[in-house]
Amino acid sequence: MNDASVPVAVVGVGADGWDGLPEASRGVLAAAEVVIGGPRQLGLLPEEVAGERVVWPSPLRPAVPGLMAAHAGRRIAVLASGDPMFHGIGRTLTEVLGAGRLRVLPHPSSVAYACARLGWAVEDTEVVSLVGRPLAALSAVLYDGRRVLALSAGAGTPAEVAGLLRERGFAGSRMRVLEQLGSDRERVLEGTADRWPHAPGDPLNVVAVECAADPGARRLGAVPGLPDDAYEHDGQLTKRHVRAATLAALAPAPGELLWDVGGGSGSIAVEWMRAHRSCRAVTVERDPVRAERITRNAAALGVPALRVVTGGAPEALAGLPAPDAVFVGGGLTAPGLLEACWAALRPGGRLVANTVTLESEALLARWYARHGGDLVRLAVAHAVSVGGFTGWRQAMPVTQWSAVKPAGEQ
Repeated sequence: MNDASVPVAVVGVGADGWDGLPEASRGVLAAAEVVIGGPRQLGLLPEEVAGERVVWPSPLRPAVPGLMAAHAGRRIAVLASGDPMFHGIGRTLTEVLGAGRLRVLPHPSSVAYACARLGWAVEDTEVVSLVGRPLAALSAVLYDGRRVLALSAGAGTPAEVAGLLRERGFAGSRMRVLEQLGSDRERVLEGTADRWPHAPGDPLNVVAVECAADPGARRLGAVPGLPDDAYEHDGQLTKRHVRAATLAALAPAPGELLWDVGGGSGSIAVEWMRAHRSCRAVTVERDPVRAERITRNAAALGVPALRVVTGGAPEALAGLPAPDAVFVGGGLTAPGLLEACWAALRPGGRLVANTVTLESEALLARWYARHGGDLVRLAVAHAVSVGGFTGWRQAMPVTQWSAVKPAGEQ
């Protein structure tokens, strides 16, 4: 029997277990010859579910093809927490097996339950999963007055969230921890981040935060052009106004990948990823000290998934996934660098390069003559004190070349 002839059922189950399942989900589980899930989920099933019970190994994703092959031709049911397609196993199974192999039977998610209990509109609530992800990812959604739901990694997550809120200037934020949502063991713990009073409780919980910025807390905007002092740097930093213009030329869109070549402090890659939670970036930096600094900046500004490659370009670019956009902020005159970036760029992708030197400017002028695009000079002046008066201090002008790779060019 061909593997694809038997669909894999993905059954969402809540904290209320078997009693909370609709008849369709019960029927699928009762008929399954193999049931795969975590120990907690498998423990929710009654004896009438007689199929072979298999616990997911760790790491999970690499095990999926082997498990499916081992049980080929049998009726397989996979257990998922709540809605399998919302931060759940359903996504992994779809990516590995294809949507056509699956029959998904969802259950209300913990987010749906939490918003129902809190009276929050789901569409107005930021949701961040901390399951298998760095706590720092929460930083990107902290804005005064916003409501946030954090999907916990375990019993210790609420205290960790409280600690992060204090560090980021949101100590006065109201926190509620909702445990065992949907079961008869539901419980809500409440407090504020500055004085979170509760010991670790049930590991199955969601943390609800009503963000309240502390007086004098740094306010970071949601668009490119963060203040320069939001970054730790040694002077190698694309300054605020030029950075905003650079991101405008790079034009990030959801799901796209950026190469940030010559990362410096990582500001371009960081703000690319802050543009949308699905934006991805790789920054390449030859200096190990700066590479570590980029990692710290990414965590502090809520994009800890930024990939940092330590090495010199173009050699360090080999093997990286093809980018949708490339920014070259340093090392333009390195032999073959622009050629390698242009060759790797997907058709229709954007390349943006900045420089302040005459030698690199001449190189950009030649590329402009060859490929077109836009060649601009960005000049910024700041008002400063001049004795008892005020005058302008001119920053070094930045020459920027940007171009789109033609759709037909490989």
